[in-house]
Amino acid sequence: MSAEAANPGAHSRRRGRSRIDLRRLGRAALLGPAARHRLPDAIGHVADVHRAHHPDADLAPLHRAYVLAESSHRGQFRKSGEPYITHPLAVTLILAELGAETTTLTASLLHDTVEDTDVTLEQVEREFGAEVAYLVDGVTKLEKVDYGAAAEPETFRKMLVATGDDVRVMSIKLADRLHNMRTLGVMRPEKQVRIAKVTLDVLIPLAERLGVQALKTELEDLVFAILHPAEYERTRALIAENSTARAVLDSVAERFRAVLRDSGIAAEVHIRPRHFVSVHRVAGKRGELRGTDFGRLLVLVGEDADCYGVLGELHTCFTPVVSEFKDFIAAPKFNLYQSLHTAVAGPDGAVAEVLIRTHQMHRVAEAGVIALGNPYATAETGAADPDPAAPGETADGERADPTRPGWLSRLLAWQEATPDSDAFWTSLRADLAQDREIAVFRADGGTLGLPAGATCVDAAYAQYGQRAHSCIGARVNGRLAALGTVLKDGDTVQLLLADEGARGAFRETGSGPSPDWLDHARTPAARIAIGAWLDSHPEDAAPPAAAPRRPLPVAPDRAEGTNALIDLPDADPAAEPVTVRLAGCCTPVPPDAVTGFPVRGGVVTVHRQECPAVSRMRSLDRQPVPVRWGEATDCRVTLVAESFGRSRLLADLTEAIAAEGAAIVSATVEPPSEQRVRHTYTLSLPDAARLPSLMRAMRGVAGVYDVSRTQHPAATA
Repeated sequence: MSAEAANPGAHSRRRGRSRIDLRRLGRAALLGPAARHRLPDAIGHVADVHRAHHPDADLAPLHRAYVLAESSHRGQFRKSGEPYITHPLAVTLILAELGAETTTLTASLLHDTVEDTDVTLEQVEREFGAEVAYLVDGVTKLEKVDYGAAAEPETFRKMLVATGDDVRVMSIKLADRLHNMRTLGVMRPEKQVRIAKVTLDVLIPLAERLGVQALKTELEDLVFAILHPAEYERTRALIAENSTARAVLDSVAERFRAVLRDSGIAAEVHIRPRHFVSVHRVAGKRGELRGTDFGRLLVLVGEDADCYGVLGELHTCFTPVVSEFKDFIAAPKFNLYQSLHTAVAGPDGAVAEVLIRTHQMHRVAEAGVIALGNPYATAETGAADPDPAAPGETADGERADPTRPGWLSRLLAWQEATPDSDAFWTSLRADLAQDREIAVFRADGGTLGLPAGATCVDAAYAQYGQRAHSCIGARVNGRLAALGTVLKDGDTVQLLLADEGARGAFRETGSGPSPDWLDHARTPAARIAIGAWLDSHPEDAAPPAAAPRRPLPVAPDRAEGTNALIDLPDADPAAEPVTVRLAGCCTPVPPDAVTGFPVRGGVVTVHRQECPAVSRMRSLDRQPVPVRWGEATDCRVTLVAESFGRSRLLADLTEAIAAEGAAIVSATVEPPSEQRVRHTYTLSLPDAARLPSLMRAMRGVAGVYDVSRTQHPAATA
């Protein structure tokens, strides 16, 4: 499958530059020495592309590397029948088009020579220097992957360690995998699937983390075609059926140009067609697509300030969709990405998504770390320094060094503590499955980069390492919070540790990480550290024996679906039964961690521990009442479904709820706002264990983009 077939935006990226004809070059290579005058055409094409990004580049190393690669690979053929030299040429051309510097291109031409020919690493170092030799050595180890269960984990461990020293190793690997995926059709179907799964689980997330969107999107489409051929064909047909979408976007783009021209802002407006996977995702969320859903508009300007000028003009002349606005310029993503995201509605109601960025931001958005040139160059070497104002730099070191992003430093740290290959492989795939990162602020003013879904436990180990074993609590945004509290982007977290003087007592009491902490930990570093501590303190892993307590008899509120028991150590067994109610603000269900508070009328209200009402009651010095779940499994819960408006949405949602065996007690549908609809359902479930399955089924309804448990302020009286 060609790159253009998989990526509708490929033509726009290569506009004005013809693609290299690898088959013609392959035939030329077969002719041998008599036709060698034709071979420099291949490296000449790469050199032209390279010079477009680096006008002053020294091309001599590229010519010498090509001569060595062509002569050493002569007589070798790919499974497609092409001479093998076409592969390193294609890999090098991919990197050249992304703006890679000369050293990377030299190493990419030679990346298979040490593994597949008689060329030695010492010869490469002697002729091209230690830097090129290191890159070739790193990729050589990767290319020995047999994709067997035993070889895979350690091979990828070596790859990541090499990437920790030089991110250009991963750049070459990603380009190498992209060309192999483009030509994967000659492989057996089962091998195609195996390679595609590894690409999906490991290499695509790594491309995302390094910010190389141009490679990531094409890899996604190629994997999509192999692993989900039916959905791929449907998406391809959907794009073909909507061939007029380009005309709709052209019309909107022309209106944008007129507005910006009248305002005096020098800007370029381009159409960015969505690639296949993106169209498939949007179709799954929105159901029926409109012409503007098949692409986005890209506005390029010269200066950062112009980005906000463009935003102001578009929001003034068109109706903005406020919920779609995101500012990744003031707060760059963890992979260096910067851009303003917005969406505006025209007079006809069509909503167009818009990306606003500078030309430099666009280069980094497409090529990620590759766009930084040689990030290791110094003035002494004579090479150009990386852009001193590289996007995403922060004073705390999280993004200040583009050669060691925060996520990579964390990954390298925990992999050292995971000697077992299977555990490493499982942790790696789980870590890379976190496709979004958040930044939380420390109380001392620094920041922590964490995967989305991370908790206070993860923050503690990210900040303090082994000292986090003594963590006794946390404050999130100034309020006391449970260690299992899930953090959100922009939260301020203060971790509370046992003081130095009390640390001995802390150990003696058997406190410290408990098995419950593992339920809250999302990062491999936290899970590995907690697991190691529990293994070395088996006596602390089990809860200490306690004197038996007689719970008070409780009058369960069956209408609320609870059978909780209130445990009061000094209670009189002869006292009257206590009425228990589930809080309507958070609707707890088994096995949620819960706590109770006495309210007026002798009633105990039970809340989820992370409910905002719990923090509010504690701040008012309300004393909690210990509660626990009984044997009953039926429950009542309130769910909120956020969706895009479409016909039959309510019918499809209620059908999905009924199919899961849930009964609808009440339902509320708010009026549509900005093409969004909010549904609130109070449901009765015969078994609380069915709740995750029910929420998944509701999320699977076309047009629904989120389903969550209700959680809103409640009265504390």
